[in-house]
Amino acid sequence: MSEPLAASGRLPDIGEHPFAQYIRIVGRGRHGSRAMTYDEACAAMRMIMAGACEREQVGAFFMLIRVREETAEELAGFVAAVRETIQVPGGAPRVRIDWPSYAGKRRHLPWFLLAALLVARNGFPVLMHGIARAGDGRIYTRDALARLGLPVSGSLAEAVEEIRKGGFAYVPLDAFAPQVARIIGLRALLGLRSPANSIARMLNPLDAPVQLVGIFHPNYRDVHQRAATRLGQPHMAVLRGEGGEAERNPDVSCLVQSACDGQERSEEWPAMFAGGRHLKDTTLEIGRLAAVWRGDAVDEYGAAAVVGTAAIALKALGVAGNIPDAERAARRLWDERPKSLLRAA
Repeated sequence: MSEPLAASGRLPDIGEHPFAQYIRIVGRGRHGSRAMTYDEACAAMRMIMAGACEREQVGAFFMLIRVREETAEELAGFVAAVRETIQVPGGAPRVRIDWPSYAGKRRHLPWFLLAALLVARNGFPVLMHGIARAGDGRIYTRDALARLGLPVSGSLAEAVEEIRKGGFAYVPLDAFAPQVARIIGLRALLGLRSPANSIARMLNPLDAPVQLVGIFHPNYRDVHQRAATRLGQPHMAVLRGEGGEAERNPDVSCLVQSACDGQERSEEWPAMFAGGRHLKDTTLEIGRLAAVWRGDAVDEYGAAAVVGTAAIALKALGVAGNIPDAERAARRLWDERPKSLLRAA
């Protein structure tokens, strides 16, 4: 806790806190502040993760960075420091795709869940992780999975067991990086998101060779792409997904930026429909996901979102070398899906 105010209204003179140097780097005014280096960001985040900072310092630090937005070097340094604290279970199975889910959906159903299940059930294990907030009108992955009768893991160890059984698992952020989850939770006090949202998306706790990252603000594509290169991620694909999730909107073209073995690339995926846009959902009924998967209902937009998103994942995995082949492969998996996988929600 912070030191109490003295009777004079001043804090007692206890000398400068060791973390103050990092706040000074990013907050010394228009001409005196600068972005941190990778090493500085890593050192600062190590202190935060160790609980060696005051809550006020953490809030001030991240809000100062939020004003100008984090750089790729800062993001990479933050992520590297957090990864050092993640306890990975021994003998964990090889996860092929790390699929962060932190935005929630409010205009359309979370069709990306069906895309992830489709890929996972065809030999490419997926770990999904995220957060859930109450009262903001969004559907979060954890709640959707519960409605679909699919488990939510309480730890990385439980997630590993789920992946062994069925190739797919979801684990909340606070189960493996609670400090980062608490920083994200400061939004309720500060009124703004912080770089912790970007950090969480990049954590890849089971070291999957492929990351599929969705963002909402287009400029964050570059930041995540360059951070993945700095971290040595074998392959990462980042897209401005529907609602900020890693989900392709089939009504519009989709720019996918990737980091692949140190090379950065960009690729424009065309719209999947010739003209016009589908109306947003009037009601977000999770049961419709199960109904469409089972073939009990038809949803043109939803099925295209599933196929289009799965196609991006398959191309990132190296299953297909170009967009048309990736889309054909995804369509085949969708047409041949095991319809009994999901119970009626």
